Amino acid sequence: MVSHARARRLAERVKEIVASSLEFDVLDPRLGFVTVTDVRVTPDLREATVFYTVLGDESEQAATAAALESAKGILRTEVGRQTGIKHTPSLAFIIDALPDTSRHIDDLLRQAAAADAEVHARASGATYAGDADPYRHDEVDEESETVGGDDSR
Repeated sequence: MVSHARARRLAERVKEIVASSLEFDVLDPRLGFVTVTDVRVTPDLREATVFYTVLGDESEQAATAAALESAKGILRTEVGRQTGIKHTPSLAFIIDALPDTSRHIDDLLRQAAAADAEVHARASGATYAGDADPYRHDEVDEESETVGGDDSR
């Protein structure tokens, strides 16, 4: 079993190699503006999952996915050459859902802020339904200064 630190170091190295190779070595015209966001390597160092984002619509994302799939062999060869490890990990490319998730969270936060503003606007002119102080207080008798007016001294 390989240490997790070694797997993390290899993942970082694979991320650098794949990003650089996509920029300089892969000349596929289908390849859009790709950003490699993360790489995860299995503990046995046999498989590497490369997460990426693509700037553009769904057709550009599909074209980029096809270009990455066809360039997988070139990229794996480059990873093996530059890392020098005994077994080069196989590469799998997965589009990163992080931008969509963060956009969804931003929309939810905007909706919550609008709802809070509406509640605040309603509460600004509101008055109490009953007395301002709803708690019962015992009257203090001013003459004897006792509670309830008990003069049995």
